Amino acid sequence: MKPVDLAQAAPPASQLRGFHQGTPGDRRNRLVQEGWLATEDAAALASGVLLEPPAADAMIENVVGTHALPLAIATNFVVNGRDVLVPMVVEEPSIVAAASYAARMIRAGGGFTVSCDAPLLAAQVQLVEVGDVAAAEVALRAAEREILALADECIPAMVTRGGGARALEVRAIAPDMVVVHVLVDCQDAMGANLVNTVAEEVAPLLAERAGAKVGLRILTNLCDRRKVTVGVRVPTDALRSSNHPDGAAVRDGVVAAQRFAELDPYRATTHNKGVMNGVDAVLLACGNDWRAVEAGAHAYAARNGRYEPLTRWWAAEDGALAGELTMPLAASTVGGAARNHRGVVLSLRMARLERAADLAAIAGAAGLASNLAALRALSTDGIQRGHMALHARRIAAEVGADGDLVDAVAARLSAERTYRPERAAAILADLRARAG
Repeated sequence: MKPVDLAQAAPPASQLRGFHQGTPGDRRNRLVQEGWLATEDAAALASGVLLEPPAADAMIENVVGTHALPLAIATNFVVNGRDVLVPMVVEEPSIVAAASYAARMIRAGGGFTVSCDAPLLAAQVQLVEVGDVAAAEVALRAAEREILALADECIPAMVTRGGGARALEVRAIAPDMVVVHVLVDCQDAMGANLVNTVAEEVAPLLAERAGAKVGLRILTNLCDRRKVTVGVRVPTDALRSSNHPDGAAVRDGVVAAQRFAELDPYRATTHNKGVMNGVDAVLLACGNDWRAVEAGAHAYAARNGRYEPLTRWWAAEDGALAGELTMPLAASTVGGAARNHRGVVLSLRMARLERAADLAAIAGAAGLASNLAALRALSTDGIQRGHMALHARRIAAEVGADGDLVDAVAARLSAERTYRPERAAAILADLRARAG
C-alpha cells in the first residue's frame, strides 16, 4: 500500500479554534477569511439550495422534491502531514463534535498516517453446471490474457485514463460451480457501472472456456483489494482532561474497550457502527455510495468466520495509545453527484479532494477518529454525557428557541438532566418572560 498524497499547495490550518461557536453565517465567513472557501461558494451554502430540482430529477426516478441534511465541517484533522477540513453530512448530534475532538488528540501525536491499495474492483461472474471444475479452473487461467483483453475492449475510456483489467481470479465454490473475478483498476471512479459492464461482456467467453453456463454477473462490494489503512499515535498527555487527569488510565480504558469488541460480536457491531459514523458522513457529503462501503466493511469484519472490530487499539512501547483501522473503501471523486450536485462539489472543494484515494483517506481518518471518541467516552464518563448535551440543543430548537436561546434552553435541560420537549418549552417560556 502506498501513502496518499493529498496534493496541491499547502492549505491553511484545520484547527479553527472556537469554530463551533457563533452562527452558520459566522462559520462560513471564517472559512472564507482563512482561505478554505471562495466567496461565491459561501453564498451558495447560505442559499440552502445545493441541489436544484432538475438535477435531482436526473439523478433518480419519481422525484417530487429534495431532502436536506446538515452539512458540517470536522476540524483539527492532519492527514499524512497536511491539514484537512473534513465535510460531514449526518443527522445525529455529537458525531461531528466527537470526530473533531478526537482529531485534536490525534493531532498531538502527528495526525493520521494513511495508505491505500490500488483502486481495484472485482467484476464477479458465476458459472454454473460446470462438468469438471478442476479442468474449468485450468482452462480459465490459461485464457487470462484473452479475457483481460476483452474486458479492456469494453471500457476504452477507463483504459485511456490509465485504468483497466489487471488480473483474473478463479474459485471453485461447489462441485458444479466456479466463480471468476476480473479485477479492474477504476482510477478515481467508484467503478460499479464499468465493472458491471465488464462482467456482462466477458461472461459468454468465460462460460465457453469453462464448458459451463452463465449465472449471475455483477460487481462484488466486498472490495478487499481496495482497502484503506489508517494509523495514529496519541500521547497520553493528549488523552487527559480536567475530569480525567490520568492519561495512562484513559489509554488503558480504550485498550480494554477494544478487547471487549474483539471478544464479543455484539459489542463489535456497535464498535464498528462508531467507525461508520465518521466514514458514512464523509461519503454522504461527497456524494458516494455509502451503502456499498457499509456492506463491504461489515463483510470484511466477518472475514475470519466471526464478526470482529475493524480497528485495533493498543499501548505502544513508549506508552502512547496506538490505533489502526483497515477496511475496504471504494471511493470516487468523478462522475455522478460530483458533477451535478453543488453540495458535493463544494464538499470536495473544501476538503481539497481530487483523487479517490484522497477521499478514502479522509473518510478512513474520520472513521478512526469517531471510534476513538466513542471508546474514550465509553471508558470514562459514558457515551450519554456529551451526546445528550448536544441532543438538548436539538430539543431546544424543536420547541422554537433561536439564537442565544438555543444554548440557554439546552444548558438548563442538561443541568436538570431532563430532555423532554414539554420541559424545554416551559424553560423557553420562562426565559422569554424574564427577558421581557
